[in-house]
Amino acid sequence: MRYISTRDNSESLSFAKVVDLGMVPAGGLFVPEKIPRIYFSELQNLSYQQIAKQVLSPFMDGFEATEIESCVANAYTSDSFDTPEVADLKSIGNGQYMLELWHGPTAAFKDMALQIMPQFMRFAKVKSGDTSHTMILVATSGDTGKAALEGFKNREGISIVVFYPHAGVSEIQKLQMATTDGSNTHAVAVRGNFDDCQNEVKELLGDEGLRKEAAALNTVFSSANSINWGRLCPQIVYYVKAYLDLVKRVYISYGEKVDFCVPTGNFGNILAGYYAKEMGLPIRKLICASNRNKVLTDFFTTGTYDRNREFHKTMSPSMDILISSNLERFLFEMSDRDAGKICGWYTALGCTGSFTVDQIVKERMDSHIKAVWVDEREVLDTIGKVYRESNYVTDTHTAVAAAAAGKSEDDVPVVIVSTASPYKFSADVLKGLGTKSGSDEFESIKELSRISGIPVHRAVDGLEGKEELHTGVIEISEMRETVTRLIKGAI
Repeated sequence: MRYISTRDNSESLSFAKVVDLGMVPAGGLFVPEKIPRIYFSELQNLSYQQIAKQVLSPFMDGFEATEIESCVANAYTSDSFDTPEVADLKSIGNGQYMLELWHGPTAAFKDMALQIMPQFMRFAKVKSGDTSHTMILVATSGDTGKAALEGFKNREGISIVVFYPHAGVSEIQKLQMATTDGSNTHAVAVRGNFDDCQNEVKELLGDEGLRKEAAALNTVFSSANSINWGRLCPQIVYYVKAYLDLVKRVYISYGEKVDFCVPTGNFGNILAGYYAKEMGLPIRKLICASNRNKVLTDFFTTGTYDRNREFHKTMSPSMDILISSNLERFLFEMSDRDAGKICGWYTALGCTGSFTVDQIVKERMDSHIKAVWVDEREVLDTIGKVYRESNYVTDTHTAVAAAAAGKSEDDVPVVIVSTASPYKFSADVLKGLGTKSGSDEFESIKELSRISGIPVHRAVDGLEGKEELHTGVIEISEMRETVTRLIKGAI
């Protein structure tokens, strides 16, 4: 399996080299040259680890079976995940199911990929003959940052720099990043929103001058965002595991189609579901659930992507995004892998802030995606409704998906992708439950635990009073200088 660029501006590369690079240096994203087909019915009754090995192997050409097994075994351990299932599936009635992806060390779904990605990179550096120091640059809307910091903490030959929007993440998300220890970790708040951080990180990764400056100091760049295929492909696994669990528990028969409803911001999580579908998993539709920043809902409805709009800060901050990077990979597939169209659309996006796809592409998108958005009131109402009807507590992001799933009139089982523990957003969850929040985040956590009886997630428990080690706040224009100083060891 080789990897090609969505913009046809790179030679085909190996899995190891793609993981090592992170993104196409000249712009664009790496995608597999073909999507493999797997007979998932043969994977029934296997463990998460066994399924992961089978799903990932076709994408990891050049890796020995023992190396893939090592990556999987070291990522999905009982030390890292608090459930033997790794990803738990819970029925909440009415043909709806919660896929819990937050049992990892940071209480968010990003752990599902960022526990294994450092394992990929460990082998990739060797296979690529890369003896230089790797500096990983990350933009985060909240959860990726901590998961990446935790995954790469104290890894030999690697350092990681996370940029996050100042005042654009929850207090718990901020504290999780700011209190991260490790000799190679850096978390930096930026005055701006996630799109500002993400755009600048992409610019830095593609900056030839900066790359040369780094190379002179034996340093190369990579990314732990889902623009890196090594971050995205492990997410395919949990869609497969969820479907097989539905069959195993006799909720459905193998071959019966289901919908997955995904709270969506950067489009990586839902894109992994698309790849699972194309690999042969019986998925009918992927429901793209958005909050007030409904750029994706508008796009899938009209065929026009327009980022020229007001940016809203919501109670689901990890979805507060107006430029969804992984949409490029999806459009590449929907356009019959026409790199010319991708270049045209993304040139227009950069110049005018919008582009419109043709009718054929629009119809193909419609065959895979159903897009729904919900407002803040609906999020709170859904948190309360799900708790009253199912005794189940959701976080604000999962509530966006649950509300969107509730708007579906189709008689098809729906798996709601639950992306974070409710304890990461306790104050807003309490509002949804009709209870006054505490005087601060930690009082809210205690109150939520008292009401729900659910143990506080270990990623949140113990944060109170923990020393903040990363306190810097910079302007967008200072991100390049910050990276340069880090390369030189000045910070």
